[in-house]
Amino acid sequence: MCLGIPGEIVEILSDQPDLAKVDISGVRRNINIGLITEDNPQPGDWILIHVGFALSKIDEAEAKAAMDFLEGIGQAYADEIEALMESRIE
Repeated sequence: MCLGIPGEIVEILSDQPDLAKVDISGVRRNINIGLITEDNPQPGDWILIHVGFALSKIDEAEAKAAMDFLEGIGQAYADEIEALMESRIE
């Protein structure tokens, strides 16, 4: 199963502007934001993430709805969060 996970941009990496540190349910991870070209992502923005890439910007309400859905599907969400925890940068 492929999941798109919402996350909030914490910072844009100054030495690599295509990468952002993103908070995903309390886990911080570097995510490639280079695919989002139409609207320059900034700290505080919410993005939809799949396999380490930001696919699009979303609003906070959409992010909350997506997280509620993911939490509702159970094990797939738990597996994805476990994988994120294993790859944390902090």
